[in-house]
Amino acid sequence: MKKQILSRGLVGFPVGIAIGFVITLIISACVGDGSYYPVTPELIGSMGNELNAVILQTVLCGIMGSGFAMASVIWELDSWSLAKQSGIYFLIACIIMLPIAYITNWMKHSIAGVLSYVGIFVVIFVLVWIAQYLSWKRKIKRMNECFGKGKDTK
Repeated sequence: MKKQILSRGLVGFPVGIAIGFVITLIISACVGDGSYYPVTPELIGSMGNELNAVILQTVLCGIMGSGFAMASVIWELDSWSLAKQSGIYFLIACIIMLPIAYITNWMKHSIAGVLSYVGIFVVIFVLVWIAQYLSWKRKIKRMNECFGKGKDTK
């Protein structure tokens, strides 16, 4: 299990960087003025220049990717209930995501900003969880149907 956690973390680092980069492209395209916005202006201000801000955000996106990838082993713990897996994964995701979002200024540095970000995070987490649950439920149903057909033909 430890080896699996480590290998997932190593793979997750560049994946986190790639996802972070794609998100900045999407945000820049949505702004629609033809400019590329790699980081928030607030992060540039706190880091002194754009290069330092981009380096910090890149490293933090890598750490986030590693953390999420490492935490994914939770879903393979068959001795845990789905509720326990979901709760622990959610806690780990919050511990990883919220400080990084605060440091990178992806949220306003106010109570309202933090609560708003947490609310958005919870909604996205729940939507992804439901989509994954329904997907697995459909796959299991198909597998059971295949096994059921195999028994009828014998």
